[in-house]
Amino acid sequence: MLETPRFIQGIFAFEGRGLEHPTGFTPKITYQVPPDKRAQFIYCRVGNPTSEFLYVVMNQNGRPMRMIPCGAKAGIHVPLAIVDDILPDTLLELTVAAPESLSAKLMIDVGLVEI
Repeated sequence: MLETPRFIQGIFAFEGRGLEHPTGFTPKITYQVPPDKRAQFIYCRVGNPTSEFLYVVMNQNGRPMRMIPCGAKAGIHVPLAIVDDILPDTLLELTVAAPESLSAKLMIDVGLVEI
């Protein structure tokens, strides 16, 4: 079985709607698992240049799958110790929860593998 790495990398803008209301990035950060493959979410890195705590949410078909907290003016690298199979045709989307009206950009680096 040949594994294929997939990456989501870049600087993505957002506007916070409060820590209890995750919102999408601009542009949207999505990944659709191919219909003939499974995927695994392997790691996530987040760089937060703001002076506010926030967190990134990996959503699976619209429901939270993982939450990655990131402190003010900090970065975090999360290698996942528990790696679940993500089924074919699943839609993954990253969102962010941040203080209301916080307008900023985050550095995002996500590693996935298709199986």
